[in-house]
Amino acid sequence: MENERALKVLLASPRGFCAGVDRAIQIVEKALEKYGAPVYVRHEIVHNKFVVDSLRDKGAVFVEELDEIPDDGRPVVFSAHGVPKAVPEAAQKREMFFIDATCPLVSKVHREAERHFKNGKQIVLIGHAGHPEVIGTMGQLPEGAVVLVETVEDAGRVTVKDPATLAYCTQTTLSVDDTAAVVTALQARFSSIEGPHKEDICYATTNRQAAVKAIAGEADALIVIGAPNSSNSNRLVEVGRVYGCEKAMLVQRAGDIDWRWLEGVDTLGLTAGASAPDVLVNEVIDALKGRFTVTLQEVSITEENVVFKIPRVLAA
Repeated sequence: MENERALKVLLASPRGFCAGVDRAIQIVEKALEKYGAPVYVRHEIVHNKFVVDSLRDKGAVFVEELDEIPDDGRPVVFSAHGVPKAVPEAAQKREMFFIDATCPLVSKVHREAERHFKNGKQIVLIGHAGHPEVIGTMGQLPEGAVVLVETVEDAGRVTVKDPATLAYCTQTTLSVDDTAAVVTALQARFSSIEGPHKEDICYATTNRQAAVKAIAGEADALIVIGAPNSSNSNRLVEVGRVYGCEKAMLVQRAGDIDWRWLEGVDTLGLTAGASAPDVLVNEVIDALKGRFTVTLQEVSITEENVVFKIPRVLAA
C-alpha cells in the first residue's frame, strides 16, 4: 500500500492569510451581512479562487471595472491591492456607495509616493508590470511621476528626469532578496535616491519568505498553496528554489497535486501564500495522509499578531 510510505512534512509558519487579506474578506462579508446581496467587488478581493468563489456564493459580484456595475445604489468594494485615484473619483461622480478594502500597508506606499511627489521627487517604483497593486500605486500620481523598474537590468537602464531628485517605493509582495539587489543597483547609479522610512515589502511577505528559507534546505520538494496570479505566492516558490529546494511547485488546492511528482520525496516542505486560507492547507495535509504515513513538523520563525480594523461604516 502506498500510504505505508513515510513522508515528513515541514509546515512553514507563518503561512496563509495576512492581516490585510483577512480585513478585505471581512469587509465583503460584513457588507453582505449589513446590506444584503449583491455587493459588488472591483477586481478579485484577494488573489485566491477558493476565497472569491466562497464570497460569490454568499452574494458578492466581481467585476473588473466600475462601468460593469448598474446604478442601483448597492455597495461597491475596492480590492485589497489598491486602486488608481481615478477609480474612487469615478465612483464619486456616479454617487456610488463604495468601501475601500485596500490593505493599510499598500495605502502606506501610496501616501509615501504622494509625499515624495509633493517634495519634488520623481518616484522609481520597484514592482511587477500589470499587477493591480502596481497599477494602483502608479495611479496615485500624474502620468510620468512614477517610473517602473522590475529587475536589476531595468535599474541599470531606467531613464529619469533628474538623477538628483529621486525616491523609490516598492510593491509590498516582492522577493526580499531580489528587491534588495534592485535597490543596490539603483543606489549605485543614483547616489542621492531616497528610500522609504520603513521597508515597503510587508511583514507578511517577509515572514513567509523567511519561513520558506528555514525549511528549503531540508526539504526534497516544496508545495506552495496559492493562486497563479498571486505575487507573494509565486515569490515563495522562487525563494524555495534559491534556498536549496529546486523541486518547488505552486498549487491552488489538493486536487492540483501531481502525485507522481512526489515519487522519491521523503521530506516535503509546505506553505501557503498570504491570500490562501488555512482550509486549503488542511485539505492538502489530508490528501497527503491518504497516500503516505505523514509526520508533521511545524517550523515557526515568528508569531504574527497584526490586526487591521475594518472601516467604521461596517463596524457598527
